[in-house]
Amino acid sequence: MISVLVVDDDFRVARIHSAFVDRVAGFRTVGVAHSGEEAISRALAARPDLILLDLYLPDMFGLTALNRMRVRGVEGDAIVISAANDAETVERAVRLGVVNYLLKPFTQQDLVDRLLHYRDSRTSSPGRRLTDQAAVDALLGRPDRSRPAPLPKGLSQETAAAIVDALVSAGRELSAQECAELVGISRVSARRYLEHFVTEGTVAVGLRYGAVGRPERRYSPVVPVG
Repeated sequence: MISVLVVDDDFRVARIHSAFVDRVAGFRTVGVAHSGEEAISRALAARPDLILLDLYLPDMFGLTALNRMRVRGVEGDAIVISAANDAETVERAVRLGVVNYLLKPFTQQDLVDRLLHYRDSRTSSPGRRLTDQAAVDALLGRPDRSRPAPLPKGLSQETAAAIVDALVSAGRELSAQECAELVGISRVSARRYLEHFVTEGTVAVGLRYGAVGRPERRYSPVVPVG
């Protein structure tokens, strides 16, 4: 049975989350906390397997509370449940070992899906060998990138591939106009593809400031690290 500590400053929301947890086979709530200090105290007492962690707590930021738990020997995993959607917060959560990050608002099924994935990853055979990168990504809850992800309506895989080739071949940042000229499409179309790739995380965007006017957005492929 996976023990869960629910942390949320809203009493009503905390009760709802606890009810969700207790309805999923293999989970049980062992504590509820409404502040950072209370969360630390309950985590030290219960040593939960999993912490459902809100970030906007009345006395401290949720990740600060999690860090203090870690310092004091609490090794339970954490799933963040928060409206905080800035990249800095998400990156900090990853550095603290958060295993999933669920943005508010979300549906009951969204939470159930995260819990089931967590349960399945814990109960997979310890001796099982992962045969390829897709298997590793699946275990980590990352998308399978062995096949192209579906594109938004109006975008084609062929043009998307051509834009990626142009970015890689250029060996430098490109503007939407430069990319459009290399591929042979309009600047507006190139911008749609590039911004989709930025959202997807496969292309990075930077700003080049000129003497006057708005800064120019320039794109480059994201190179995996590690």
